Amino acid sequence: MAIKKRLAYLFLGFIITSASAEYRVYQYYIKPKTQNLNGETARLVTSTLDPISYAAYNGGSLSLEVNLLRTWQCFGNTSKKYLCSMSEGTELEEVKK
Repeated sequence: MAIKKRLAYLFLGFIITSASAEYRVYQYYIKPKTQNLNGETARLVTSTLDPISYAAYNGGSLSLEVNLLRTWQCFGNTSKKYLCSMSEGTELEEVKK
């Protein structure tokens, strides 16, 4: 019985240490659809939110026009880090609408 427990711990330890992390970064060109009181104009935004989530989180598709420019994937330990740059990640091909 003790051998089975040791093998189980060894197996779990192997799985945990071999795990890797990654995340996807999106770059958008954001343009307000309505005239803002603060005079906000179009801007370039880099985020980990996908286009639909970004628009929903920032006022909805009725108030923002979100155009996806590019996307890339960042690998490795992602805890407590800023977004990686395109040169550090791997650019992904997207179907642009």
